[in-house]
Amino acid sequence: MKTLEVQRGLRAAFLFCGEISERFAERDQGRFGEFGEEAMKTGRSSFKTCKERGEWAELCFMARAAERGFSVSRPHGDSAAYDVGVEDKGRFLRVQVKSTTFRRKGSYTCNVVGARRERYSKSAVDFFAVYLVPIDLWYIIPFEVMEKNLSLNLTPRKGCKFCQYMEGWELMRGGSRLPVGSSRLKARG
Repeated sequence: MKTLEVQRGLRAAFLFCGEISERFAERDQGRFGEFGEEAMKTGRSSFKTCKERGEWAELCFMARAAERGFSVSRPHGDSAAYDVGVEDKGRFLRVQVKSTTFRRKGSYTCNVVGARRERYSKSAVDFFAVYLVPIDLWYIIPFEVMEKNLSLNLTPRKGCKFCQYMEGWELMRGGSRLPVGSSRLKARG
């Protein structure tokens, strides 16, 4: 019975995430909707704080992961170093969820640091899930690729840096998206 309630809650969160993302997408295409042209220029949305948007992005991530067959959990309180736990066939991963609406010259910028601009540690996070809100796109990036970066510049086109991680959900199942002929992808800081 509880599983059914959780599934319904996640389904509702997913639908809500989709509605908000559609609003951002419409705004991004020049139909500014209820936020107005000024909001488009400044990147403001209906969220009062970054924390609110972060909590919403975590719900969106949980809904998308559950839709793809992952079991999801959330640590109690705000003291854990990761946002969401993801489990698949007995493998548990710690995911740090980030989101951005800031776009400049076709790229989205996202800070990937914790409180007080501290880097995350390998012992605390396995993956980063970065949500580009206006275009409803997820990057699923292994910690090893991110560990030297404080921020990301993500350009959602083939051939751009980090493009192999766009919608890379299978990476959390142990899949690989390394370029052909590459034994390990090195991130440039």
